[in-house]
Amino acid sequence: MFKRILIPVDFTDKNEAALEIAAETARRDGAEAMLLHVIETIDHVEFAEMADFYRKLEARAAAKLALLSDRFSADDVRVRYEILFGKRAEAILKFSLENQIDLIVLSSHQVDRDHPALGLGTISYQIAIVARCPVLLVK
Repeated sequence: MFKRILIPVDFTDKNEAALEIAAETARRDGAEAMLLHVIETIDHVEFAEMADFYRKLEARAAAKLALLSDRFSADDVRVRYEILFGKRAEAILKFSLENQIDLIVLSSHQVDRDHPALGLGTISYQIAIVARCPVLLVK
């Protein structure tokens, strides 16, 4: 059913359930898993001014993505990863279009039933509303 599954990660524990579901779905469908980490850039500061800082973050992210990729490969799932710089929601959505993603699987927060509107600005909500492909939010 799915050919390309995108899993945006921020390396927190909450990603674990999304990673497991994405790996299971990719294995079942013979899909390629695409791990994506977006390094958020600082508004109104030139990239070059922060280049050393960003490159250190990129090196750390690459090491973590390599470990996650190994987990997918061990489960016989084709996997690749990418690191982007920019605004997270925008970068994830653009990547999904450019790479013909069939499904986005990402972590989401628990909704506060007393104040549900507080979650409207989250990245997972923004992606779920705007994405042109199905989005699976994992809590």
